[in-house]
Amino acid sequence: AGVFARLETPVDFEALDDQPVDLVFLLLAPEGAGADHLKALSRIARVLRDADTVAKIRGTRDAVAIHALLSDTQASHAA
Repeated sequence: AGVFARLETPVDFEALDDQPVDLVFLLLAPEGAGADHLKALSRIARVLRDADTVAKIRGTRDAVAIHALLSDTQASHAA
């Protein structure tokens, strides 16, 4: 399970690209989840590397649309 948030005020996170953070994901996994949480984290990282998808996420406030963007992109990168 996970939670997505878009921050109104970006935070300086001392990222390698020197860009402030405005999109945040909280990934929740049970203690015995094995590598499943790493696979989910990998999918999220792939989504965030796609500039078009990130722009669409930033451009909407509709939670259903954001979920669809994340789900569609994750499914297309799962293979």
